[in-house]
Amino acid sequence: MSSGTNGQSEQRFNILPHPAKTNNPADLDPTQWSGLADNPAVRAHHARDPYVPAQELVNNLGAPLSREELRRRTEELNRK
Repeated sequence: MSSGTNGQSEQRFNILPHPAKTNNPADLDPTQWSGLADNPAVRAHHARDPYVPAQELVNNLGAPLSREELRRRTEELNRK
């Protein structure tokens, strides 16, 4: 081996800046709603209480359809 090639094959290392903006280690932790939990549709599965509609909304719903009416409506929608 010649001494001229030994100097060029030597590894070089550089010091890179740290990505942290502050010196607080808590800043490096992931956020509370990161990943899949960031999606509002997924967060709905972590809801605690059931939804209770207002009485005005319940009064405006109307009567439920009978089985025959639902079957007719199903056939009508499937024809289209």
